[in-house]
Amino acid sequence: MIFRFGARSLLAGGVAAILTLSCSDEPQNAPGDFTRIVLDTNPSFKPLSPRESMKLVQLPPGFKIELVASEPMVQEPVGMAWDANGRLYVVEMNTYMKDAAATGEFEPLSRIKLLEDTDNDGKMDKATVFIDSLVLPRVVLPVGDELLVTITNNRSIWSYKDTDGDGRADRHRLVFRNDDLDVRNLEHQNGGLLWNLDNWIYPSRDNLRYKYKNGSLIADTLPDNMIGQWGMTSDNYGRLFYSEAGPGLPAVQIQQGPAYGALNFNDQYTAEFTKPWPIAGTIDAQGGRSALRPEDNTLKEFTSGCGQSVFRGDRMPEDMIGDYFIPEPVGRIIKRGKVFNRQGKIFIEDAYREQDWLASADMNFRPLNTYTGPDGCFYIVDMYHGIIQESEWTTPDSYLGKIIAEKEIYRNRGMGRIYRVVHKDFERDKTVPRMIDAPSSQLVNYLSHPNGWWRDMAQQTLIVRNDRSVVPELKKVAVSSPDHLARIHALWTLEGLESMDKETLYTAFADKDARVRKTAVWISEIFIEQNDKQVISKLGEMKSDTSADVKVQLTLSLRTSRLPEARNIVKFLLDSNKNNAMMQFSYATFVEAQKMREAELQRTKNLGPAERKLITEGAVIYKQLCATCHGADGKGISVPGKPMPAPPLVGSPRVKGDKIALTQLLLNGLTGPVDGKTYTDKMPSMWAQSDEWIASVLSYIRNSAEMNNKSSVVTTKEVTGTRANTPKIPEGMTLQMLEIFKLGRAERTNWDKK
Repeated sequence: MIFRFGARSLLAGGVAAILTLSCSDEPQNAPGDFTRIVLDTNPSFKPLSPRESMKLVQLPPGFKIELVASEPMVQEPVGMAWDANGRLYVVEMNTYMKDAAATGEFEPLSRIKLLEDTDNDGKMDKATVFIDSLVLPRVVLPVGDELLVTITNNRSIWSYKDTDGDGRADRHRLVFRNDDLDVRNLEHQNGGLLWNLDNWIYPSRDNLRYKYKNGSLIADTLPDNMIGQWGMTSDNYGRLFYSEAGPGLPAVQIQQGPAYGALNFNDQYTAEFTKPWPIAGTIDAQGGRSALRPEDNTLKEFTSGCGQSVFRGDRMPEDMIGDYFIPEPVGRIIKRGKVFNRQGKIFIEDAYREQDWLASADMNFRPLNTYTGPDGCFYIVDMYHGIIQESEWTTPDSYLGKIIAEKEIYRNRGMGRIYRVVHKDFERDKTVPRMIDAPSSQLVNYLSHPNGWWRDMAQQTLIVRNDRSVVPELKKVAVSSPDHLARIHALWTLEGLESMDKETLYTAFADKDARVRKTAVWISEIFIEQNDKQVISKLGEMKSDTSADVKVQLTLSLRTSRLPEARNIVKFLLDSNKNNAMMQFSYATFVEAQKMREAELQRTKNLGPAERKLITEGAVIYKQLCATCHGADGKGISVPGKPMPAPPLVGSPRVKGDKIALTQLLLNGLTGPVDGKTYTDKMPSMWAQSDEWIASVLSYIRNSAEMNNKSSVVTTKEVTGTRANTPKIPEGMTLQMLEIFKLGRAERTNWDKK
């Protein structure tokens, strides 16, 4: 699930003394040797003021949390972004879970605020409603002097602009149109939009990415559906990091870019990294008591990881740069991971032992997103909201529904805070960005800025501006800057301006820094796609590079080329790097995916147009929704040490068998054990979906070569007939109920024959 917002609680008045925190105007982190202290095993959910809440935050020595904005200036914030002039846009979900039944959740009452710090003291003092009357806005992405926005239940992307300088958008237009409604639970819809180093704009979910061209977004289809949920991030080198809340996966799709397909390893993060260490009892966890440590009622496994960021600023200790931070709003913690690259394979390890970088004992503290700010510090979006789990899992008879009613958590709404974390050894950078109107030559200088936010925004602004007058200057930076990050950004800026030449690229192939060489190989794909044999020959000279990263990138970039020269390079790399797990497994999954796609084509080529359409559309729906619990290949989600969220579909007799029972199952949902095994997630009802939607999903899973299923399609007419003869069962069906329904059908058939 996406951002499984949960509930929290406040602690009794004596907590500050237990924590030995400072009670000064600026609350400090817990001193001493940074020992986790569980303050209350059954805490209160009473809302606290920002000052009271900050006193209940534990951080390592040297760190301090500061308030940037709070209610009523911001309410129900879930995300934010700075534009190139440093203006802060905040996404507010003002109708999210006002009660356990989600009353009025989809009313167009949400907003995007523009916050300003007019005196540059680090605290916001002016708020303007930039966009009003939205349906649960999800993400914002500033592009030049416009703001890209997505909203819930809609797959289109809009651009908003303030043309008269009053801080309110007065013009909006579609930049990407998709009229298909997003009918997934709001937790399963896209929750990110990031302009990455490679100049592609990536969502956190689904199988598209976008290029910004002449004021519009041009979509490109990815080979696999990305399964990230709320929030996403990238490091200094364009590596994307996603997370998936449903099965409790704090980091997914971190090994290679989405353009090369999904790739995950079971050991890409340690088991310890999946364990939160809250400092207050987490009695509002959706998993109930089984999700808690019996000794102190604290959450023992990730259930709602979201809003991750790789810290890339310059006003924190150097050992924090490149670390991966992920909030757990049910646990009221932010976990810090150390990222390691071992022979091209990425690993994440917990930075601390049995404690987290940040933990709060305020039960309404809901960290949903984290960022590196223009000032080089670390930022946190705290929704400060009671119910943090969507209504599908908060029914009155559920564990969480009963807790919400008992503790009156639904009363805690209409608030929200934005925090900055600083360190005692650094002053925040008070330079106010003014990139939108800055000369392009100045933007080129920012490509060597020590703060990644400035480098990113300078590159993006140059590309949006499409100013090719700085191309000669960019080429100089790309080949001669002493800063390897400046060289990397200059190369990508040239690529974004469509001004990359072979001479500059060849120089980058021979760069002394392997990270620059890898970047150059990645960029060379613009020539590989053109079957440029000269460039491929130059790449062949790099096949014995000393860097595993470079060699892995060579295989990724060349493996789709049909030219013998490219295939020979890939073969050499595979043959001479047998022990490189990343290279070998990535290539093996690539080959297997190609085989599966061919099998799917063969499976459907003899079908009629209507049947083929059902299966094709069903594949898209399955990969965007059902794969969250059943796995992209239908084999289920397998996480070491954790139960599967839902049963596998591969070879399932229920999937391949009785069409009516399968349709009834999807219409009403499924509850209870499956073949004697209990799964963590309940199959929700799909009654609200159209008959064609139901038919498409079922036709796909019954005909998927990847799932080893080969059965007849389910037609829209068959779904219509089944729906008309099936009662609506709000609590969901059990397998026993399905069998009783099947028996009833058989008896009616026999009676009719008589």
